[in-house]
Amino acid sequence: MLFSQSVIVLLHFVAIFFIVIQSEAAHAQAAGTATQSASSAPPKRIVSLLPSLAESVCALGHCDKLVGVDRYTHWPAQLKTVPKMGGGLDPDIERILAAKPDLVLVADSARIQSRLRGLGLNVLTLEPKTHADVHNSLQALDKLLNGPDSQQAAKLWLSIQTQMDAASARIAPVHIGRRVYFEVGSGPWAAGQSSFIGESLARLGVANIIPANLGAFPQISPEFVVLANPQVIFINDKFAADLAKRPGWKGIAAVQERRVCALSAHDVDLLSRAGPRMGDAAHRMADCLARP
Repeated sequence: MLFSQSVIVLLHFVAIFFIVIQSEAAHAQAAGTATQSASSAPPKRIVSLLPSLAESVCALGHCDKLVGVDRYTHWPAQLKTVPKMGGGLDPDIERILAAKPDLVLVADSARIQSRLRGLGLNVLTLEPKTHADVHNSLQALDKLLNGPDSQQAAKLWLSIQTQMDAASARIAPVHIGRRVYFEVGSGPWAAGQSSFIGESLARLGVANIIPANLGAFPQISPEFVVLANPQVIFINDKFAADLAKRPGWKGIAAVQERRVCALSAHDVDLLSRAGPRMGDAAHRMADCLARP
C-alpha cells in the first residue's frame, strides 16, 4: 500500500503501506509480461504470491481455486482463511509444495520463479504496475481460467473504467488541477505520476506534485514537498496528526487548510492494489478530493 522499483524496504509506515506496494509492483524490471510453462487444462489449484493477482483470480470468478496466498492478501474476505505462503520476497517453499498447486502466480522479476520451475511447478509471471498492466493481467488470467474466447476480463475492465469515470465526475470544477501529494512511506516515499496511483489521480483531474521522471515511487526530500506546496495530502492516518511538526510543513496549504486525507488500514489495503479494485480506490480518492 500506494502502493518502489527494486527497493527492499522499510520500517514503520512502509511496513504497512510501502511494503504492500512492493508486493504489488516492486522488484519490477519489465511490466505486463506473462509467461507460463506448458499446460493445456485450466488450473484447479492456484497459489498466488501477489495480492492483486489473487484479487484478480477472484474477480474473474475463481476464488475457490486459490489454495494459497501471500501474507498481504486480505480481500475478498473469503481469502482470509486461505493458507498463507509467506510473501513475494520470502515465500515459504515447503508450504507451497505441500499445497500441490498446478499454477503459481508470481511477479515477473521475483527470484523465486526459477526455483519454483526447477521444482517442477507451473508458473505464471505478471507485473501489474500501471493501469495498462492491470488490463493485460486480467486478460491473461481470463484466457487461462475461462478459455480463449472468454469476455470476463473485458467486462471487468469496462466496470473498472465506469467506476473511475463516475469517481472523476464527482470532482467539482473548482477542485480540478489541485496540487496533490500522495505519501506511501516514511522517508518520505511518494507515488509519482508514472505509478498506478499517479495514473488514478490524473484520471480524477488533479496535479500530482511528483513528476514522472522521478519514477513510480521515488524517495524525495521533505523540502521538495514544502516547495511544491500541495493543496491535498494523502497519508497513513498514523502520521497525519504530526504533519505540522515536520520542518516547514505547517505552512503547506493542505496542512493549513486541513485538506489531509488520513488513510485507514483498510484504505491502505485498497489504494495499494494495482488490480480489480482500482475503481473503488478512485472513489476513495474522490472522497478526499471532493471536500470543500
